[in-house]
Amino acid sequence: MAEPITPRRTDNVWQFKRVASGRPSDEIVAQIRARLSSQVVRVGDKLPSERELEQQFQVSRNSIRQALKSLANMGLLEMRKGVSGGAFVISGGSDMVGLAFSDLFNLGTIQPADLTEVRVLLGVEVARLACLRASDREIDALEANIVAAEAAVRSGNTPLRTELNLEFHRMLARMTHNPLMVTLTNAVTVVTAQVSKGMVPMSDRSVMPLRRRLLAHLRARDTAAAAAEMHDHLLRVQRHYLKHAGSSPGAVAGAAPRARAAAD
Repeated sequence: MAEPITPRRTDNVWQFKRVASGRPSDEIVAQIRARLSSQVVRVGDKLPSERELEQQFQVSRNSIRQALKSLANMGLLEMRKGVSGGAFVISGGSDMVGLAFSDLFNLGTIQPADLTEVRVLLGVEVARLACLRASDREIDALEANIVAAEAAVRSGNTPLRTELNLEFHRMLARMTHNPLMVTLTNAVTVVTAQVSKGMVPMSDRSVMPLRRRLLAHLRARDTAAAAAEMHDHLLRVQRHYLKHAGSSPGAVAGAAPRARAAAD
């Protein structure tokens, strides 16, 4: 069994000021977030104990716990139990963006037309940057995703085909090596999965060959061709979604979910 990783010492990182406002938990959150944005703190770093924070901020233990809970709900901290537990910095903040997008869709603020428009703009740039920056190993992994999706199509496994298609776009985003592109793509993918519920899927006869053509452009490092291929594909997806979204119960905010169609 691997030895547990000992968190680095960060005593000099977590230096806070005494809280003076009437809403102590809010000020505690603000001070900790300021440290998180300082680029001195790293993922995996452990905050001081509740007792130490209580002494630094000069507030009650309850205020400390309220603040830490808020930061955990934001996806910035993870609370671990046990002897070696405590509050740890995590990189899961991007998940909260997806949850926020999902909530906006459920409330009707984000409509299918908004989603498809952003998918075109974002997807084209993701394809271009992935073509420029992806390693050969990453491109090989993308091909493995395509092979698995083709097998799912042949076996009629629509749920697996859907997840593989969504993962295809997430993988492309990671190939840009731009964390903001990854965050935005993941968030958009969350809403895409919701919009596609119960929707008539696009034909695999057009989607699967697109994957292969895009893969060839990536291997050739042809950024213009990769961007154009993705642009044309996402425009077709946009027309398909807008045609079927209005008649799909799963694409209406707040509607009961049905079997998911294959997102593209």
